[in-house]
Amino acid sequence: MVKSLVSILVAGLLLLSAAVFEGIYVKQQFSAFGEEVSALIQKAEGEQAAAGDAEAVYASWEKRRDELHIWIPHNDISRIDDYLSESIRCFEEEQPTLALTKLEIVLRLCETLPSTYLVSLPNLF
Repeated sequence: MVKSLVSILVAGLLLLSAAVFEGIYVKQQFSAFGEEVSALIQKAEGEQAAAGDAEAVYASWEKRRDELHIWIPHNDISRIDDYLSESIRCFEEEQPTLALTKLEIVLRLCETLPSTYLVSLPNLF
């Protein structure tokens, strides 16, 4: 009986530590990527951004995306993919205002998505 209780406790602690690690890792990834998007938004507001800048941010996202697929669902990742692709297209068509709105959506997603994967009471029940 003692072995069973210890095993259950150890398994619970392992699950809890994995959940905490996941939350921290996802938050760090989105925070770092959000800074890149924010820098691109500032360039776009100053009308200094080009399609190459947006493509560089997208390349950075592709590296993060491959690792984030382990932790978060494909739908959340594809939303960011879609908006980034649309913003690149807007820069190519010289529509920086429209690209700016797409990037602001990406920035908002970077701010809100990590909280949906944190260990919290509403996420557990």
